[in-house]
Amino acid sequence: MMRNANSLVLLILTSFSLSSFGFSENDKIVLDNKLVLDNSFLFPEKSAPGFSVNNEDIIKFFNTYPKLKKYQNDVSDLYKKREYNTIWYDDKNISEFGHLLYEKVDLLREQGIDKKMPYKDVIDEIFNESVTEKPSQTDTELLLSSMYVFYASNVYSGEDAATLKKIGWYLPTKNVSYSRILDSLIVDPNRLNQDDHLLYSQYYKLQDVLKKYRTIEKNNLWQKIVIDSTNYKELKPMDSSAIVGQIRERLFVVGDLKQNSKRNVYDEEMMAGVLNYKKRYGLKLNYALTLEHINQMNEPISNRIRTIMINMERCRWIPTKLANADELVMVNIPSFRLFYIKNGKYELVSDVFVGTRMTETVIFSGMIDRIVFSPYWNVPQSIIDNELKLKIAADKNYLAENNMEWNGGRVRQKPGPKNSLGLVKFMFPNPNDIYLHDTPAKSLFTFEKRTFSHGCINVKEAKQLAVSILKGNPDWPVEKIDKAMSGEKETTCMLKNKIPIYICYFTTWVNDETGEISFFPDVYDRDKQLDKLLYSDEVVMN
Repeated sequence: MMRNANSLVLLILTSFSLSSFGFSENDKIVLDNKLVLDNSFLFPEKSAPGFSVNNEDIIKFFNTYPKLKKYQNDVSDLYKKREYNTIWYDDKNISEFGHLLYEKVDLLREQGIDKKMPYKDVIDEIFNESVTEKPSQTDTELLLSSMYVFYASNVYSGEDAATLKKIGWYLPTKNVSYSRILDSLIVDPNRLNQDDHLLYSQYYKLQDVLKKYRTIEKNNLWQKIVIDSTNYKELKPMDSSAIVGQIRERLFVVGDLKQNSKRNVYDEEMMAGVLNYKKRYGLKLNYALTLEHINQMNEPISNRIRTIMINMERCRWIPTKLANADELVMVNIPSFRLFYIKNGKYELVSDVFVGTRMTETVIFSGMIDRIVFSPYWNVPQSIIDNELKLKIAADKNYLAENNMEWNGGRVRQKPGPKNSLGLVKFMFPNPNDIYLHDTPAKSLFTFEKRTFSHGCINVKEAKQLAVSILKGNPDWPVEKIDKAMSGEKETTCMLKNKIPIYICYFTTWVNDETGEISFFPDVYDRDKQLDKLLYSDEVVMN
């Protein structure tokens, strides 16, 4: 589980940035640290070979093909920057790039995309040698440009930033210039097959697992485990049952078992497979197989495939370069884990619990600027109105009994071991009033599904996180941290360098080392929201 979770952090560490393809027409262009081009090559003064189009052609085309109108502005931008010269023709023939792009659009399902290009039947005629009556050269040119924007927007960008905010995703998104991408692809069309400068390694790992799961589905290997749910008894090691044989088969199919002995005995070999399965799903590592576990295994493989596709979409949203960050804190809500990375190394991995469905933890980013030891808890007004007032009315001694006091018309809880924030909190100013903090409720970390807070992130190893962040700071040795966490008085440590924090939402992830995929619970139904957004209004391929 830890390795898999660590792999998840690598995406965040290597992916978030302010921009990609950050060059202008006056610069040399460097792509992926490999391709270096002088701008005169991509922005020639002389006209390109072949014919040209004009603005009237473009307007007429999109009136003829109205289902493509959403791409009109981007297509127009492509031609403005090329003085309206052809993009897709070498003399009178469609270029190698045009043929390769057509092939890639035909393989969109391999990218986890089930969207169909409008007027794909017309485009098919262009590339069908047996068809004699083809679209005009101008229509062909603009159909291919529209197909390029369709492909680039779906594969490289995903949903736009405004749409993402509507579904509660407030992390930075990448800014993709279709024109600049096109420049690099015209020079080397094979970069369509080597687009790691735009998409992350994790995206391709998910793509590989997607192919594996579709093969399992095609070969009908995902067999339902047949049980009598009303009389099912928890399976434990050395039990013998036909159900054990069915479970063993499933563990073998997905890779938790390397071989299938076909035995109906819950033996040591199967025990190891069960542990690996539970590790991948973020479950308690024991040998019990409950009815809930069987029901989880019986979820249709089509649902698992859709989960992989949805998380591939999330990978498309993330910018490319934060690898140079000296420090980073990342929280993945569905896996209930926090990661702290410093100088490229994992300093700490900790369990967390997050907000309930009524008070969900927000998906966003910020900068940690201070650590507060033995903090006061300034109770939010919403909690005062909805909870505390009723308790105070029922028990006039409630505040004193809970180490609370009135302060300027508000309620606050004094420092101490029973403080709801524990003995340390980590502040990153944000409009959601969310922060990381310790907690006295350590028993809650024993639960698999940890959604208990009012929105803040409760950290099991909060003290160790503070120690790790301040390690090497001569002003804050461990002894001083211990004293500051005594609960006697609030003490604030302003950080010399702010630390980026990213609160993310990924419900599946592939381990970089083993290639094994983990699935995490969709605790806030964000997968359902994204599934509806991606597939309800688009034409879905068969």
